[in-house]
Amino acid sequence: MALTGRPDGPGLGGPPALVDLVARAAAVVGRRREGRAAVDGLALLGERAALGNLTRQGTISCGGSTRLVRTADGWLAISLARPDDIAALPAWLCRDVPPEDPWPVVERMAGESDAATLDERAALLGLPMAALGSVDPPATPAFGFPVGAVCVHEAGGPPRSAAGALVVDLSSLWAGPLCGQLLGAAGATVVKVESAARPDGARRGPAAFFDLLNATKRSVALDLGTAGGRGDLRRLIDAADVVIESARPRGLEQMGITAADMLRRPRGPRVWASITSHGRSPGAAERVGFGDVAAVAGGLVARDEQGPCFLGDAVADPLCGLVAAASVLEALSCGGRWLLSAAMAPMAAAVAGPALRVRGLVAQPPRARPVVGLAPPLGSDTAAVLRRLPA
Repeated sequence: MALTGRPDGPGLGGPPALVDLVARAAAVVGRRREGRAAVDGLALLGERAALGNLTRQGTISCGGSTRLVRTADGWLAISLARPDDIAALPAWLCRDVPPEDPWPVVERMAGESDAATLDERAALLGLPMAALGSVDPPATPAFGFPVGAVCVHEAGGPPRSAAGALVVDLSSLWAGPLCGQLLGAAGATVVKVESAARPDGARRGPAAFFDLLNATKRSVALDLGTAGGRGDLRRLIDAADVVIESARPRGLEQMGITAADMLRRPRGPRVWASITSHGRSPGAAERVGFGDVAAVAGGLVARDEQGPCFLGDAVADPLCGLVAAASVLEALSCGGRWLLSAAMAPMAAAVAGPALRVRGLVAQPPRARPVVGLAPPLGSDTAAVLRRLPA
């Protein structure tokens, strides 16, 4: 409620299905924490806002870089968080757009076109935009969660827990790092792997939030532009029990790495968690979308008499991270080798719907878990981790 609604209006609630999914995923993660305190799933959704003093802004995201814009026939979520997104606006709208203040032109031009056309053109340009409710839930949910799962190799290993497992975390920003952090809290050793040339963009954000998600991980930085760096990456993946990645599939494929192939290798990982905006299927795999955009694509918004507004702070990000962690734990307990597809927009679609009644309730401020320490400097553990890998 504190993060949902108009800035000058009452706090709004989320749908019951969202609350239920968060509770079920948090229960799975909590059971694997070996007697530690239970996981407060709903609190996880507001941790970035708590640490960054963010609040609700209606049709502007809590973080400020994404807006819900009215089109001729609906609504579109538009993120302009990156300079490249602003630079691409003239190609998207087929007219000049002043980069110093693009929103007036964007809103005017969007209002003259239909949402589907704008959405399709954005996808072709790699822009993080999505029409409201344009994505369906996953067709075949697995483990009781809205994720896709394929058992690549049934005889790929016996059931096991996260305790003592090696997790190679190739992800960035929020959903993937949260998944890795929760697996670490369940007893896994987590190694955060970043490109030395393009490290996790969250390092440039609020330091406390980055520390919260990464303080307990080891840091490896690789030069992925070299054969040696790519070779070290393959060695890390071969040694892992779990791999988490959040890049579009073509990013690893360009280095000759595919999830299915790595899962079939004799020393390959047991579980590969692929966290994406829209999924791994053709077309969807290339879509760009951050948490606020993905939530809107799935229809996960709040509504009042004025129309839709953002629900929470980039809610699809922490939701996906929590559910991915629970799904990884369930896959490990089944044995075999699994390819999991945790896609933010379809997951949001699975829980979208009318909101809980919150009239008369008082909004509580978001809260975050204690930050246990500083995240390690980029690459500080590279040499030590690589030395321990099989040749």
